Amino acid sequence: MRMLVLGAGLQGSACAYDLLQHPGVAGVTVADLKPDRIPAFLGSLVGKRLGLVKLDVRDAAALREAMRAHDAVLNAAPYHFNLEVSKAAVEVGVHCADLGGNTEIVFQQRKLDAAATQRNVSVVPDCGLAPGMVNILAAEGIRRVGEADVVKIYVGGLPQHPEPPLNYQIVYSLEGALDYYTTPSWVLRDGKPTRVDALSELEEVTFPPPVGVLEAFHTGGGISILPWTYEGNVRTMEYKTLRYPGHLAVMRPIRELGLLDLTPVKVRGAEVAPRDLFIAAVSPKLTKPEGRDLVALRVDVRGRNGKRAAWQLLDYYDEARGVSAMMRTTGYSLSITGVMQVDGRISTKGVHTPDEAVPFGDYVAELAKRGIDIREM
Repeated sequence: MRMLVLGAGLQGSACAYDLLQHPGVAGVTVADLKPDRIPAFLGSLVGKRLGLVKLDVRDAAALREAMRAHDAVLNAAPYHFNLEVSKAAVEVGVHCADLGGNTEIVFQQRKLDAAATQRNVSVVPDCGLAPGMVNILAAEGIRRVGEADVVKIYVGGLPQHPEPPLNYQIVYSLEGALDYYTTPSWVLRDGKPTRVDALSELEEVTFPPPVGVLEAFHTGGGISILPWTYEGNVRTMEYKTLRYPGHLAVMRPIRELGLLDLTPVKVRGAEVAPRDLFIAAVSPKLTKPEGRDLVALRVDVRGRNGKRAAWQLLDYYDEARGVSAMMRTTGYSLSITGVMQVDGRISTKGVHTPDEAVPFGDYVAELAKRGIDIREM
């Protein structure tokens, strides 16, 4: 199989690296406006099985040409390209998966279902960590308990050694993280999709040592369209982001003061978006080249009949390869999905989210092969 990866950033590079560990992958092409920005762990593999191509995803003709001669395109570009990439993949006739992150775009992608089915193509949006991994676990939990009543999902990408005042380091796009801090979260309340304010309803969640007590609060985008999939069948469903205690107490006032707004304000005669200024000011302080991260995850499903299905994950920075926990859980999830699309383990064609299309047992087993150990509670 030959795979095209869009995006030479952290997640795209992790996806490409993982594909190259698969003996059935004959070749991987990484396409990006700046393909030479790939990290060191991938740069040493450029050659016979790994190719780099300069590509502007906005160039429709070039995008389609790049897809030809590949079996699948794995899209790790920014989420606002997801719809056009999916359209191009369907037209060319190659499988497509992406990292998702925007619920409205997923609804638009689903309108491609008939065309994708006709072309015998599988399109799977939302194939990262959250959305992605958590959706697959939640759907399995709902199947196991029968009549599900409450589904609670918690995920956080965290520094192993937190430093004040935010106890946080950048583990993926800071711009994306701030989107989730300012976008209302869709949840199920009394079986109906309902919007709740991001950074609200703080609670504590305890993980095994050395992680310990974390705080959890609502953020947008984490479970994509699950509230609509299970509307009327599950009473309560919600997704919360995990951070070290004290993070919310700093971030909520920052947001309420308008420092995360996108509407420009005048500063000494110049128009400046407060969020752009915030990102420029804090990014150097939150970028820790020597920092080591971890990913904490819990999915807890409880049924009306008292049954429970729950999973937990603590994954850590890969010291041997220099691959972060966020890259492992997100980028590897994307690569696993793409391989299963091509080898037929994802057998459904058309547009389907991971909870609908990805086989739970095979997916968890593939993660385990990579040392990503999801444990039942």
